[in-house]
Amino acid sequence: MLVAELGSFSAAARRLGVSPSAVSQAVRHLEHRLGAALLHRTTRSVSLTEVGVRYLASASSALEALQAANEAVGELSQRPRGRLRLNVLRGAYLIVLQPLLGRFMAAYPDIALEVFIDSGVSDVVREGFDAGIRFGHVVAQDMVGIDVGPRLTAQVLGTPAYFRRHGTPRHPRDLKAHACIGFRHQPSGVVEPWEFQRGGERYELRFEPRLVFNDSAALLQAALDGFGLTYTVNGYIERFLEEGSLVRVLASWSPPHESFRLFYPSRRRVSPKLRALIDFLRDTHPTARPNLSTTMRDP
Repeated sequence: MLVAELGSFSAAARRLGVSPSAVSQAVRHLEHRLGAALLHRTTRSVSLTEVGVRYLASASSALEALQAANEAVGELSQRPRGRLRLNVLRGAYLIVLQPLLGRFMAAYPDIALEVFIDSGVSDVVREGFDAGIRFGHVVAQDMVGIDVGPRLTAQVLGTPAYFRRHGTPRHPRDLKAHACIGFRHQPSGVVEPWEFQRGGERYELRFEPRLVFNDSAALLQAALDGFGLTYTVNGYIERFLEEGSLVRVLASWSPPHESFRLFYPSRRRVSPKLRALIDFLRDTHPTARPNLSTTMRDP
């Protein structure tokens, strides 16, 4: 098209940034495939043959349609839309996503959200997920990780009835005499140790629990049912503290807990739908962090 428009192989080559011979060869290949000459060539000028005129008219319409399609796809690719698949811990869903789910879905009606609850450490790329949410220490180094959700602290909780029967621990070592419900990590199979810190003093409780779960919701329910004490993080237990069904102990020993982290492959371009979720979480969670002042007390 440029050769016909400019009337010269050299001018077309300069516009394209290639050699005149490359342009001439490309035209010859096209003429060979079509079985017809498209250009009249002289030492001074180049002009279209009758076949060339018709071919150029048809090709111009096709190229204009292709350009319009490319522009439409470009606009579409910049709009947050499509299915967004997330692989998350149950706790991450309850603490990070669930409180904001309605607002996010309302803000982005063209995004279909699929949340897969998984207590293991899955290969999110191989399994076709756009991103995952885990605690920071399990995120692989080849992933981009972004802290999301409220600031977390570890907390020991039990029912008022449990503490009336068994007494209240005043120091973490007192927990050895209590029924501590365990959480077993997958796929390592390790029971999570309970870590405590007060000032410069640290204490770690490792134990073989009589009752153990690999699901945070089941663990919390077991504590509510009076089976023992649970070691968990804030973010989804506040209502139980407010209504009095659970009581927090050893609050002065509660260390900061690592944050949840949204992660995705570093080599993958961030899609508009994933960028929308990242920006939404960043914008909303600073104001959504719970006020712990009413729950941080020893009974």
